[in-house]
Amino acid sequence: MLDHILDFLTFRYLISPYALMVFYYLGAVMMPLAMWFFWIWLKRRYIRLSQARDKLGTLGRDYLSPAQRAGIVIGCILCFFMMELFWRMMFELMIAYFHMAEDIQALVR
Repeated sequence: MLDHILDFLTFRYLISPYALMVFYYLGAVMMPLAMWFFWIWLKRRYIRLSQARDKLGTLGRDYLSPAQRAGIVIGCILCFFMMELFWRMMFELMIAYFHMAEDIQALVR
């Protein structure tokens, strides 16, 4: 038990892969929710922003066909999924790096 604590304190045991998984899930779930709550807060805080959004919505309905509006919505959904995919790939790369570092340390010992 004391060896594990000593390994942790001397950085021989890496906690980064486990911490990265926690941060990945927090980011993957919390960032979209935070963005949504921030948008609601902005609309309530700045009335002009809400008015501009309503005006843009009216202009969008007047000048864009339903197919164009659907294309914009599909494009936004695809961008969201691409963001989530890149977020995942970034964390997979960092976790792979830490696993390689642990394997190299095991070879040296």
